[in-house]
Amino acid sequence: MGIVEFMRSAAGRLARIAAGIAVIAAGLLLVGGTAGIVVAIIGLVPIAAGVFNFCLLGPVLGVDLQGRPRSSH
Repeated sequence: MGIVEFMRSAAGRLARIAAGIAVIAAGLLLVGGTAGIVVAIIGLVPIAAGVFNFCLLGPVLGVDLQGRPRSSH
């Protein structure tokens, strides 16, 4: 799975952090108001995922949050 391998790499972690920063910026600069603050708070999720090296899409892609294959027990 190419996307899983990418997300496990340093570039994948940086991409998640960059995406989070972009979401925060969009929320604060483009949306504004209460909705913009909510969007900015949501942007913290991909930043945390990059910093703490987990991927919320992992279970959807058939792997655990760290990108390892799921155990079968």
